[in-house]
Amino acid sequence: MPLDVIMPALGMAQESGVIVAWHKQPGDAVAEGDVLFEVETDKATMEVEAQGAGFLTGVVARDGDQVPVGDVIARISATADAPEEAPEPEKDAGDAQTATDDLPEGQTVIMPTLGMAQDSGLLVAWMVEPGAKVDADDPLFEVETDKSTVEVPAGVSGYLAAQLAEAGEDVPTGQVIAIISAEAPAQTVTRSAKGAAPVAKAPDPQPAPQETKAKPAAKPEPSKARQPSDPTGRILASPKARRLALEQGLDLSRLVAAGVAQPFHVSDIETLAAMPAETQALAGAAAAASLHLTAEIPAEGVTAFMAWASDTAGLTDSGAVMAGLAGGCLDKARPVVAVEAFGQRRLFDVPGHNLTAVTSVEDATPDLILRDLRATRITGLHMGGEDAPVLSLTTSGAGLTLTLECAQGQIAPAAALSLLGDFAGRLEQPLRHLL
Repeated sequence: MPLDVIMPALGMAQESGVIVAWHKQPGDAVAEGDVLFEVETDKATMEVEAQGAGFLTGVVARDGDQVPVGDVIARISATADAPEEAPEPEKDAGDAQTATDDLPEGQTVIMPTLGMAQDSGLLVAWMVEPGAKVDADDPLFEVETDKSTVEVPAGVSGYLAAQLAEAGEDVPTGQVIAIISAEAPAQTVTRSAKGAAPVAKAPDPQPAPQETKAKPAAKPEPSKARQPSDPTGRILASPKARRLALEQGLDLSRLVAAGVAQPFHVSDIETLAAMPAETQALAGAAAAASLHLTAEIPAEGVTAFMAWASDTAGLTDSGAVMAGLAGGCLDKARPVVAVEAFGQRRLFDVPGHNLTAVTSVEDATPDLILRDLRATRITGLHMGGEDAPVLSLTTSGAGLTLTLECAQGQIAPAAALSLLGDFAGRLEQPLRHLL
């Protein structure tokens, strides 16, 4: 079955992207992970990689075209002689509902792409009331994926005129979930992401405080089976759920024994905390043992080096270059680095300081996870440890912020300081990597 290639969502308030250049031509064979084209938004220019193998067909957008997010622009087909044109994207009932709703005018906010191969996000909570004024950097809502839980900023300044999804809903990436208007709305709109009829109401600029009532102790519910347990016995849980369990000294294995479905999320931690007290396997000291380090550097060095590596050295795979720079900071002869960027996770074998020798591998256990979030509006994060140390890159003004997070026992404090300091130095002055 042909695989549609769509204009991806790279930013929080992105409505479209400009195709800078195609790296493959119609009829060319492509492998999964091959760069198909470059796309530019108002925040960044990124390479878009193929999500499957086949032949590039049905290309309907050219270099320089501005394409709305979600539009089909090409296909990856089983043969090179597939039909020339890609089909028009189908409109479902939710699209029809959106078209007929009397929604306020303003800047739309979409469910962003935060994780690798992510196709949806769980809207945990709204952090702004309908009708309230927001600045561009104010947290608008909290979203959880299988990799992280983050606060998403509004992206633009104005008034929250419409909430088009409810807390607890799983929303596809790229779907509009809010509208921010330039002027205070006479009425706000709230509704479910599933296309339920909107509910209009007058905004309340000063909502009356509500009395907080204690919640009754929750009883764990047996298997609603979000997904099967890991056959190796590993407990499946989101990073935030793991961090909260560590901070509160809670043992996730008690949820497993109680039959609560995995993977565990933040709501399951509340269930665990309400269970009858017993000696916990994880004490508060374990939380203190986890590491969270940050560093800030200018962005010019890595930007210039990436351009030089591509133009002069022929290193066009930016993921492999970043993996080589990060892997060279590890005290291991041949580390495997997982690079998570733009909706994908790729594994690289790093044999040394020779960037041309970095190769892509399959089914390997990473020694380090490098999470590149420069194309998003995320400026900081604190998600807790994962299966390997995690280095995250975020944009901070005109520079970059590097965040290293390690779970208990993964790396010694001195080694963590050395790793972050070395990586920061290599990004600021990449030529030192070659010395």
